[in-house]
Amino acid sequence: MNADEGLVALGFTEVEARVYCELLKGAPATGYRLAQALGKAPPSIYQALASLEHKGAVLVEEGEPRAFRPVPPDEVLTALQRSFELRRREAADALRKLHAPVQDDRIYHLKSVTQVMERARAMIAGATERLLFDLFPPPFEHLAPALTDASARNVAIAGLVYDETPKTPFDCVRSADADFVRERWPGAQLTLVADAREFLVALLTPDGTGVRQAIWSDSVYLSCLQHSGLSAEIRLSAPQSARARMSRSFSLIGASPPGLRQLVGVPPSPSNKRGVIS
Repeated sequence: MNADEGLVALGFTEVEARVYCELLKGAPATGYRLAQALGKAPPSIYQALASLEHKGAVLVEEGEPRAFRPVPPDEVLTALQRSFELRRREAADALRKLHAPVQDDRIYHLKSVTQVMERARAMIAGATERLLFDLFPPPFEHLAPALTDASARNVAIAGLVYDETPKTPFDCVRSADADFVRERWPGAQLTLVADAREFLVALLTPDGTGVRQAIWSDSVYLSCLQHSGLSAEIRLSAPQSARARMSRSFSLIGASPPGLRQLVGVPPSPSNKRGVIS
């Protein structure tokens, strides 16, 4: 990507980008000289200069003829970033007011790594009690910071990894079949179950940059099944000394995560705030 294309990607028009880059090469310059250098009609150049001035990308020296000087790139990019963040927050507030989440128990297919990772991060951020995962090294590297943040919120987390067991504030268990699975599995596995309320299963390309197949669902029935199976697999791979603790903390019945309570209709009560099934 060249400089012109980079600016267009950030919201400049093609003429604005060419004018700004031309000013960076040699300034100050008049609109007439810029029109000659770029082979454009003067009216389009002056229109672009007016827009660049409004964006805070050029300085104008008043006089006859007027001369223009570029604002340094770092200042322009910082201003664009702040403007983008402001618009992003405003858009997020407006969209949040429109969004009324509805659980529909359907299965949805995800098609891109970006979509998979953003869904995974949203699930982790939204978890309140329990998170289970099964992550090959590429997705684990991407999601470890979000899992660490969730652990700091006192979300109980456990999962399978396929490399050396990392030092984390949550339970990571190296799969008993790690070497065989990494050699034979047709891609990088990503499985995530949040509160037994929603799950994400994705098979990425081996380097983690593409998606072979990925599904997400907020079906509590299917999520409870995923939680039950994954928690059992994690406990089987865990050291014998940790299995009793992990059974209490992560088994479907022992931990009684929100999805199970919703599935069987156990509401919270003053004496049983989390609605633990007994």
